[in-house]
Parts: sequence; structure tokens; C-alpha cells
Amino acid sequence: MNIFEWPVRIYYEDTDAGGVVYHANYLRFFERARTEMLRNAGLNQQSFLEQGAGFVVRHMDIDFIKGARLDDLLTVKSWVTNVKKASMVFCQELVNPDGDVLCKTIVKVAYIDNTNMKPIAMPTTLTTELTSSEC
Repeated sequence: MNIFEWPVRIYYEDTDAGGVVYHANYLRFFERARTEMLRNAGLNQQSFLEQGAGFVVRHMDIDFIKGARLDDLLTVKSWVTNVKKASMVFCQELVNPDGDVLCKTIVKVAYIDNTNMKPIAMPTTLTTELTSSEC
């Protein structure tokens, strides 16, 4: 399994009045890690946009297990599974330095034509760069 890791520091802007990460911010952390995973594989989303295509989130399951707090230094672990012609699934976990999973998600993304918003086949460079495995 090819796991990509991306560091996340929790800032004041990420938290609610109680100093715990506001639930919607976890989605931002996961989105950034997916983008950086693609970039790390040499896949630039800007180039997809220039070709009139891009990714959209089709489905997401998320489990909030334990709250993250102000100033925590965490890691988002991301890997890809179930690569198909026009879609793939990202599995992601937000973990603390002890390896405890604070939040995890399974995200199905579709590759679409930005003009008509319909699925299209992903470029072969994309599918060959990302390793298929299990969540």
C-alpha cells in the first residue's frame, strides 16, 4: 500500500470556542492532503483544469473519533483504492504523533468534463501513478 503523509498544524482559526477543531475543518485538511498527494505524484490539478477537466467529490463517509486541539501537530495519511475509468476512492486518516486515529474518511471522486459536468476517462498517467489498495 502506497501511503502519502501530509503534516497538519492546528491553528486558532481551525478551532471552535472550546479549542477543539470545528468538524467541517477536517474536510479542508483531507482535501489539502489529496491535492498534495496528486502533486507529489507529479499530477498538477491546474493542468487538468487547462484541459477542461477535474475532480469532484461524489461521496464521502467520515468518522469523527477523537477531537484535535489547538496547536496539535498531526498527520493526514492518504492512499488510493478502487481506481476505475472515471473515478477512484481515497482513504484518509488524521493521526496524532502516538498513531491514534482522530478522524477517518473514505472519499469517492469522479473525473469530469468541466463543460458538461459528466464523467470522462482519467488520463492513463493519472491511473498509473496511483497505486490501488484497500481501505
